Amino acid sequence: MMMERMKLSRYRYSLPENLIAKHPVENRDESRLMVLHRKTGKIEHKIFKEIIKYFGDEDVMVFNNTKVFPARLLGNKEKTGARIEVFLLRELNREQRLWDVLVDPARKIRIGNKLYFGENDMLVAEVIDNTTSRGRTLRFLYDGPYEEFKDTLYKLGETPLPKFIRREVVPEDRERYQTIFAKHEGAVAAPTAGMHFSRELLKRLEIRGVNFAEITLHVGLGNFRTVDVEDLTKHKMDSERIIVTGEAARTVNEGKEKRKNVCAVGTTVLRTLESAVSTTGLLKPYDGWTNKFIFPPYEPSVPDSMISNFHLPLSTMLMIVSSFTGFEPLFKAYKVAIKEKYRFGTYGDAMLIL
Repeated sequence: MMMERMKLSRYRYSLPENLIAKHPVENRDESRLMVLHRKTGKIEHKIFKEIIKYFGDEDVMVFNNTKVFPARLLGNKEKTGARIEVFLLRELNREQRLWDVLVDPARKIRIGNKLYFGENDMLVAEVIDNTTSRGRTLRFLYDGPYEEFKDTLYKLGETPLPKFIRREVVPEDRERYQTIFAKHEGAVAAPTAGMHFSRELLKRLEIRGVNFAEITLHVGLGNFRTVDVEDLTKHKMDSERIIVTGEAARTVNEGKEKRKNVCAVGTTVLRTLESAVSTTGLLKPYDGWTNKFIFPPYEPSVPDSMISNFHLPLSTMLMIVSSFTGFEPLFKAYKVAIKEKYRFGTYGDAMLIL
């Protein structure tokens, strides 16, 4: 019999639309922070910058240093001029300018169709493969040098805000839909828990003696894909590229050996750590792919604490967090969050789980 907590329907809850944050707070580290103590069930209400009170000398915070690129392009189809949205997923071949993309509306696009982007058709692409119902391979027809092509692509591209933020993209999104430690480009969605950290807060944590480790997981759109099976063991996550350097593994392992608090900043960090853990519970350097999907009764073995945003109903991120808190405590905390009008989603408030 399928265990209760492995059922998709358990992750449905009623979230008032007005609690989904449409904009970030003015200062990154001044969003609200709920602190959930797992052992006692105690809940505290703080401001994010107060997180410093919960960490001390030689504790370790693990960040995802992936960088979001402006992945959403708006174009027109040849002949009909129909409006087409193209979402760049990943570059397949640099020389041939081949990209793996999603297109919307998908049903209107055939192999051989040409798509035009920007004023005076600055960029033209040809559809060369229909891989899945929504996925396509595009070849950009561009003769200039690669750097020039990439610049043009990024000038035309928009910040890929999730669809549930129902508004136009504004210039401030380019900076705010990104962490301050973003370095390695490759994500089409931001690791949102890390977006609450300001430079000042990082400096204060450093002065306090907290050690930082950086891993890379290039966040894909699979995080927002709807789970369409009731039995969660049958859901397949999209594969995403992860990198754990020797230095990051050393920092985390030293923290664990000294019994210090190792904190995963976000679900992407949690998944990366659990994808690169050895049988002895230590972190190994790793460069490859992961499609690890975490949900109860899985109990994460690397981190002792985690930071997360408040996630939407039925989302994989909600399931991942529940493996860390336990199912019941998480939903108790979410009930409180709704009552106290915490902000949910990408630009919303944060939760520290101890």
